Formats: sequence, structure tokens, C-alpha cells
Amino acid sequence: MKTVNIYTDGACSGNQNDENLGGWGAVLEYGLHSKKIFGAEKNTTNNRMEMTALIEALEAMKEKDLVLNIFSDSAYLIDCFTKKWYLNWKRNGWMTSGKKPVENKDLWIRLLNLIEEYPFIRFHRIKGHLNPAKKDMVDKWYEKFKAWNGNDFTYETYLHVVEMNNEADALANKGVDSLR
Repeated sequence: MKTVNIYTDGACSGNQNDENLGGWGAVLEYGLHSKKIFGAEKNTTNNRMEMTALIEALEAMKEKDLVLNIFSDSAYLIDCFTKKWYLNWKRNGWMTSGKKPVENKDLWIRLLNLIEEYPFIRFHRIKGHLNPAKKDMVDKWYEKFKAWNGNDFTYETYLHVVEMNNEADALANKGVDSLR
């Protein structure tokens, strides 16, 4: 079975304001081949852009019989899947444990429907906005990366993930800039 790595990021300039600019970006990687996609939306939130990046990446896939590795710096996105928040949300009628409506329900439903189309998906959290030139910080976050995702990643693989996450971030910002 083919393995595809997907690196996603979202951005929102003026996130807490009623009027803002949002962008999303994703890098889809299969072996030596990659595809970069990005887009934008006005008056949104950073979390919506994080989710949209993954939705758009999954919708861009031509095949379904794949192993997918999803990398994101969004704890909101990754934790939903690794901690299976969505199971309780669905069981509780899309209410949180605090009895409040789940935010972004429309995107969560869309995303969950897409996820079900793939036989094997792993979700991995990465620290965003790491500068590879600052080796001490990169090394520190490598330890955290392993704590979040397990010890299966070599340091070289981790550096590649950092590079691709930074590329997804740049694409998300390109989306924001397209609205200016």
C-alpha cells in the first residue's frame, strides 16, 4: 500500500476580530513527488483554517487505498483524532463535555466523512514555526515530537517534517496574502 505524508497549516490575520483574513496550506508528499495547495477565506478563525487545510488535502487525493501520515501543528486538530474527542461529541449530540455546542461542527462532520474513506491514517503533532538554524530549539522540540508521536522518527525524518511544516505555513500565509 502506498504511503502519503500530508503536512498542513492554517493562518488567520486578525483571528480575534470580526473581520479578518484566513489562509490554509498543505503539502502532499509521495516518495519524491509532492503537490502544494493553498487557499484563503475572509472572516474565519485559525482553527477553521487548520481544519480546511486537511479537508482540502484529503479532497485533492486521487486514490483512497493509501496509508496517510498527517502532520500538523494544530493541537486542536491532532488531539481530536488521537484522543478521539469526536466519539464523545457524536455520542453527546455534538455537545462538548461542558455541555456546549462543538465549535466548527460543519467542518468536523465533513472531515470525519473524508477520514472514513481511508483504511489507515496516523496523526502526528509537530511544533510550528521552528527555525532549523536554531539547533538548540530544534533539538528540544525533537524530544517533544517523540513524546507526542513515538520514537519511530529519526532525527533526519524529524528535520524533514519541520521543513515541510514550515512550507505548509508559508502556503497558508500565501493564502492570507492573496486576500490583501
